[in-house]
Amino acid sequence: MQSNFKTKLLQHLLKKRQTGGFTLIELLVVIIIIGILAAIALPSFLNQANRARQSEAQTYAGSVNRGQQAYRLENTTFADAISKLGLGINTETEFYTYGDDSGNNPDVTEVVTDASGTLSNNAAVWAFPKDEALLSYAGITYTLQDQQGNATTTALLCTSDNPWNNDANNIVGISATGTFGEDPVVTGDDGECN
Repeated sequence: MQSNFKTKLLQHLLKKRQTGGFTLIELLVVIIIIGILAAIALPSFLNQANRARQSEAQTYAGSVNRGQQAYRLENTTFADAISKLGLGINTETEFYTYGDDSGNNPDVTEVVTDASGTLSNNAAVWAFPKDEALLSYAGITYTLQDQQGNATTTALLCTSDNPWNNDANNIVGISATGTFGEDPVVTGDDGECN
């Protein structure tokens, strides 16, 4: 009887091996699910590299803003060049040029004026992207004076709404109205400032 039991057990195990495994439909379902998940996650994953590159521009423009505030505290004007701030940052990196709003003059800071040209107690610097998929940034530092005559410096960082894409309209602009000594309004033309 034991030999009969062994024979049946072996036959059962051999049959079980033949029916084991995945069917073609099960494999196709798994591959389709993986494909859908990859299609959803891939753009977000690829955008992470651009976000890291853009954080460099935010950091550099913010550093220039803080450097301008310190420079203005020690001098009667803002610096007209990033190198005068003594920050030790490069004005050209792999992904950005830091300087005027054209991207052609690294290390240059600009004065933002209104239509009448009266707003001059300020300094602005742009992070001009070298890659079409990146956003542009602009930093502006200016002085405010309260009613008692106390002056304070204020800084803003502006971000463009759209990636550069070789379109000059996608470079963030800065508009100023009012008088910087009193109550100016500084806004980003093609982006958001805060």
